[in-house]
Amino acid sequence: MPRRILVTSALPYANGPIHIGHLVEYIQTDIWVRFQRLIGNRCVYICADDTHGTAIMIRAKKEGRSEEELIAAMSAEHQRDFADFHVDFDHYGSTNSEANRELCHLFWKALREADLVTEKSIDQLYDPEAETFLADRFVRGTCPVCGRTNQPGDHCQCGATYSPTELIDPKSTLSGATPEVRSAVHLFVTLEKLRSFLTEWIDNGDALQKETANYLKGFFLAEDKELKDWDISRPGPYFGFEIPDSTGNYWYVWFDAPIGYVSSTKEWCEANGESFDDWWRSESTEIHHFIGKDITYFHTLFWPGMLHTAGLQLPTKVHIHGFLNVGGEKMSKSTGTLISAETYRKHSDPDYLRYFYATKLTQRVEDLDLGIDEFVEKVNSDLVGKVVNLASRVGKFAKNTGLAETYPEDGGLFENAAKVGDSIAQAYEVGDYSRAMRLIMELADAANPFVEHAKPWEMKKDPERQDELRDVVTVALNLFRQLAIYLAPVLPTLAEKCNALLGEPITSWEQSKTPLLGTAVAKFQRMMERIQPEDLQKMIEESKEAADAEAAAENRPTFDDSDQPLKDEPIADEITIDDFVKVDFRVARVLTAEHVPEANKLLKLTLGLGGDETRQVFAGIKAAYEPESLVGRLVVMVANLKPRKMRFGLSEGMVCASGPGGEDVFLLSPDEGALPGQRVH
Repeated sequence: MPRRILVTSALPYANGPIHIGHLVEYIQTDIWVRFQRLIGNRCVYICADDTHGTAIMIRAKKEGRSEEELIAAMSAEHQRDFADFHVDFDHYGSTNSEANRELCHLFWKALREADLVTEKSIDQLYDPEAETFLADRFVRGTCPVCGRTNQPGDHCQCGATYSPTELIDPKSTLSGATPEVRSAVHLFVTLEKLRSFLTEWIDNGDALQKETANYLKGFFLAEDKELKDWDISRPGPYFGFEIPDSTGNYWYVWFDAPIGYVSSTKEWCEANGESFDDWWRSESTEIHHFIGKDITYFHTLFWPGMLHTAGLQLPTKVHIHGFLNVGGEKMSKSTGTLISAETYRKHSDPDYLRYFYATKLTQRVEDLDLGIDEFVEKVNSDLVGKVVNLASRVGKFAKNTGLAETYPEDGGLFENAAKVGDSIAQAYEVGDYSRAMRLIMELADAANPFVEHAKPWEMKKDPERQDELRDVVTVALNLFRQLAIYLAPVLPTLAEKCNALLGEPITSWEQSKTPLLGTAVAKFQRMMERIQPEDLQKMIEESKEAADAEAAAENRPTFDDSDQPLKDEPIADEITIDDFVKVDFRVARVLTAEHVPEANKLLKLTLGLGGDETRQVFAGIKAAYEPESLVGRLVVMVANLKPRKMRFGLSEGMVCASGPGGEDVFLLSPDEGALPGQRVH
């Protein structure tokens, strides 16, 4: 019977773009989901944006828009990036949805009824510049256990956990300020009361990788240690859901974020006529979470405890992966290796990254390394030189020959590859994509010599060998099709191109067991291009330039300038440089200034342009300036404006000023050193 499987990836935070480090997880998950569907299982892939917290609130304020506007824009950007890399969700939601608020209330009610919530007044770090309490992720400092610098506010690379107030030399990541310690009432979940459940769940199941289970039992669930209470509230101001029975306090982002898995499933169920209970309250459904190792703590202690208390289905498996390094080093903006999905897409094919990650991902919690030379070698050698080469070497003949009615003798290549398919499937199932790719490339290595030895390009020249040619084409394209089926979870576009060539969509793993025969073949189109190291180097250089520009912008002085003047007087229609140079702006000195008795707004000015050259100008600045204060001042005037006859006299130009008028008029003046008569360019 087909399995019913619900799959999630960790929710990306709505405060920044997707980068290639994030994509490790989403590509890993998407590959597994596509494989499950290919072998006939019902697999639904759910995700959402993680939208709450201090960082969202601060960024929205800085950008002059609401939090809702910010998270909507980021959701659109995230979903665009995921689609570019063929990450195909069944539903993509938001933790700021009403469905999530409703389910947060359900979880909270269950925790209260189980007497798992307690209140404490605690000391917390407060950013005096940003005027907000700081979540753990927005504090960095020196680990109080091992002395590592630049560590997050709640845990260190050494494995130690602590409170942000225990950090040595803490700094706010929001403003760079040194935080102050302030007291506030917080709500906690008493995890120690869930110890027996958590221990049994870890001991009696296989939801966790062995090294993860051992780590939890040896560190957090050790007999000589008590589980720390989990702080799940933050005082306002805070962008999130207010706790219904604790006015002024909000659920911490790590409380409502994983609930987003459940609420997004609920939204999908409602949109597709499905029963929510079938997916979160049924032992017949498998639930698989894919996460990075940095959030193991939340998904293997807090989250199972929340689900258990709320009476929902526990995870069948938590698939945990390591971090991505580039060139053997941690990704960094300063070196250009923190590459956004958008920047990668400009310079390289997403399929190449999907394949490269697949060659690196195993069952173990290991970091991956992306080296440029290795990346180029794997793409060019494996995909272009082996897989696609198998089709391209016979593709030019295949349209004329089509496929034979019976499968020709191939020395057992197809039959062997069909058998190996079971081992490849097992590797996909357990998340050992690296082994799956090795097995597939071994099949490609075995298949290519068949074409090389047959020399179909020579058969094409001999009219009497056309049947032989058709047989070689039939074998080569069927072996290629097997590879395309096995690679379909990783390279969905290659599967589509195989369909375009052979006229049969790849819809089932079982198609690899039976050759395709007696059908026409379409005209061959190039399937994949080689990649050059320079392409990836340009990508790194562009990322570094963007990071440098971002750093410069962050270090630039900020001013709280209103946008009201622009709203009052929008920028005029675009002009050309030729239009601009027609206007002759000149520096002029005010020689005389006097009231115009008959006018309420005007002053009469005599402007000197140097030597004996003067202009008489009537300016509407009477409410803003006393005449005697202007004498001797340098101003900017339009010197070639056609004179205008007024009842007070002739106005021979215009002085330049800003402001809406009346008392709010401000003359433009050049810096010291400018001379009357100089043109303003």
